[in-house]
Amino acid sequence: MRKSHPIRRAVLATAATVSGVVLLLSLKPGSGPASAQAAGGAAPQQTAAAQESPQGGSGQQTGTRTVTGDVATTEYGPVQVRLTVSGGRITRAEAVQAPSGGLSSQKTATAVPRLNQEALAAQSSRIDAVSGATYTSQGYQRSLQSAIDKAKAAPQGGGTSGSAGGSGSAAQARTVVGDVAQTQYGPVQVRVTLNGDKVTKAEAVQAPSGGLSSQKTATAVPRLNQEAVSAQSANIDAVSGATYTSAGYKQSLQSALDKAGG
Repeated sequence: MRKSHPIRRAVLATAATVSGVVLLLSLKPGSGPASAQAAGGAAPQQTAAAQESPQGGSGQQTGTRTVTGDVATTEYGPVQVRLTVSGGRITRAEAVQAPSGGLSSQKTATAVPRLNQEALAAQSSRIDAVSGATYTSQGYQRSLQSAIDKAKAAPQGGGTSGSAGGSGSAAQARTVVGDVAQTQYGPVQVRVTLNGDKVTKAEAVQAPSGGLSSQKTATAVPRLNQEAVSAQSANIDAVSGATYTSAGYKQSLQSALDKAGG
C-alpha cells in the first residue's frame, strides 16, 4: 500500500496540473492582443488626427491683395493711394496719383515717401501731415482711409466657399479703378463695379472740368458710362463733340478691365 500511495499522489497531481492548464487556456483569449486592440485600437488614430489638425489650420491664411482708394481732389491736384494688404496687415502703401508740375512735383517727391512710410507704421490713416505739403497730406489721408475701408469690406479668403456647391464660388461685387488717362483738356479716370466677370456699373471719377469742358463732360460721361455697361468692354463709340474725353475714358476703362482680369 505504501508503494502505491506515492504513485496515486503523482497521478492526482498530474491531473490537477492538466486541469489548471486547460483552465488557463480557456481564460487567455479574453485578455490577449485581440481584446486589447478592440478596446484601445482607435486611440492611436485619434492622436494622429490631433497632431495633424494644427497643420490643417494654417491653410486659412489670407492671400496678398491690392486695394486702391478713391481719388481725393485737392487744391493742387488729385491724390490717390493704393495699398498692398497681406493677412489683414498693410505691407505697402503708394500714391498712384499726386500733384505734379512745377513746385508741386518737388513737394510730392518729398512728401509722398514719408506719407507712405507713416501709413505702414501706423497701419491706419492717423498719420501726420508733412510740413509744406498740407493739401497733399490731407488728400493722401482721405484716399488712404478709403483704401483701408475697402480692404476691410472685401471678402477674406476662406475654405468654405465651395461647400454649398457651384454657387459658393460666385465672385462678390467689387470695384476696380483704372489708371488716369491724361488728355488735352484734363485727366480722365474710370471706376467699374463688377459682379463676377460682368460690369454692372461704370463711372468717371475724374473728367475735364471748367468752362466748356464741364458742359461737354456733363453730356458725354453719362453716355460713355452706359455704353461701357452695354458693351462689357472698352470698344465703345466716342461721343461727338467730346473726342478727347471719350478717348481718355476708353483708355482708363480698358485699364480698369485689365486690372479686373477681364
